[in-house]
Amino acid sequence: MFSKLMQVAALVAGGLALGGCPLGGPKTAAPVKKPAAPDYQMAAAAPTGNVNRATCYNATDLGIIRPRMLQMELTVAVLQCQGAGGTRAYESIYASYLAKYGTELTANARSLQQLAGRKRFNVDVIVTEFSNRTAQRAPTDREFCSRTLRALEWALDPKATSLAQVPPPYDLGPEMNIIPCPQ
Repeated sequence: MFSKLMQVAALVAGGLALGGCPLGGPKTAAPVKKPAAPDYQMAAAAPTGNVNRATCYNATDLGIIRPRMLQMELTVAVLQCQGAGGTRAYESIYASYLAKYGTELTANARSLQQLAGRKRFNVDVIVTEFSNRTAQRAPTDREFCSRTLRALEWALDPKATSLAQVPPPYDLGPEMNIIPCPQ
């Protein structure tokens, strides 16, 4: 009888001791929101092809390709990132981005067509490739949507006055053999 009483007492004492332990670990505050800055870009893969003057892209060419890369990555993210109830989380902020940079995006489309003629690539193919490669990152990058939100916030920040100042969240260039020319 005494041993049964001791077992019950030990069980009750253990339960009370565990009752004071919070389950699921300590609750922490939400992370501090960072100010808008171009610090969201994921590190690029190393170039895989040979870099030579015939196949590389100079700074002007990259200044044409990267804004289109950015636009396609943002477009994919707007379609992929959802808010409560399945709504598109970034649709309104993306509309603000388009309003701010609409003229520059139009000029970029013309410049990209000219670059495609010089470098002999199909604009539709490269734009589709940007989109497909970005869509493949959504399920593997845990920061996909937050990275896109940071890019949109930076693009809309008054300090960013042109698309050249807004890096795409993913630099797809090296994996697509869009390699800067050696200096």
